[in-house]
Amino acid sequence: MAGYDDRDGKIWMDGQLVDWRAANVHILTHAMHYASSVFEGERCYNGKIFKSRAHSERLHFSASCLDFDIPYSLDEIEAAKKAVLEANGLTDAYVRPVAWRGAGEDMGVSSAHNPVHLAIAVWGWGNYYGDAKMKGAKLDISKWKRPSPETIPVHAKAAGLYMICTTSKHTAEAKGCSDALFMDYRGYVAEATGANIFFVKDGEVHTPLPDCFLNGLTRQTVIGMLKDKGITVHERHIMPEEMEGFQQCWLTGTAAEVTPVGQIGDYNFEVGALTRDIAESYEKLVRS
Repeated sequence: MAGYDDRDGKIWMDGQLVDWRAANVHILTHAMHYASSVFEGERCYNGKIFKSRAHSERLHFSASCLDFDIPYSLDEIEAAKKAVLEANGLTDAYVRPVAWRGAGEDMGVSSAHNPVHLAIAVWGWGNYYGDAKMKGAKLDISKWKRPSPETIPVHAKAAGLYMICTTSKHTAEAKGCSDALFMDYRGYVAEATGANIFFVKDGEVHTPLPDCFLNGLTRQTVIGMLKDKGITVHERHIMPEEMEGFQQCWLTGTAAEVTPVGQIGDYNFEVGALTRDIAESYEKLVRS
């Protein structure tokens, strides 16, 4: 497959559909130097983006956390997503809106005078973790920790927060793993590099309390599904050593969807009935 910079198709950029290869920014774009960028990851199933407006709302929220306003309303963003999907002839696709501070009068930490841009790209994307979607992913444990809410805007989906995700995933892949698991600044289990995590013990579900990391929309959806099935869900702080007593595990995220986990470090999990049931139920929900 061609690189992401060398493809046919259209990208919506600041109100216009432009050729894929022409969707470029200046080298002095503020976001490139200072990470003043926010984004969303969304999936379109059968022509319908799952929780599309909720993603657009979070994009605006994330921008506000980084002290800038996106110059497009929710309705305009929704219309843009539809337009770019139609322009590329896609009904099943990954959708990537991104907003950033561009090049302008300021070139330093301050960027109050620089314009804010918005672009939306779409492309076909299969299973994020490949065949791990069926047999269970293998996770490394990252040396990095999710930081305190006093240090960064932890509830924004902001580009700068993913730096340790990239380095952790590279390390994990070098070890033959699909991803890496973070602990938080206190030592509690937090999340994977781009997905939330769930555990099962004796028919009940345990998932980390998202008080210092992103409370994913897929995470929220899956918790609702579990409760509708009458399954007890504990949102709480989880110590790493508790993983030894958990029987099943899965990841959730727009890209990951619901992906079983078979191993985290030295801890092993079965790809059990509840994991498979929630994965199948989620698949039916997003395509309904």
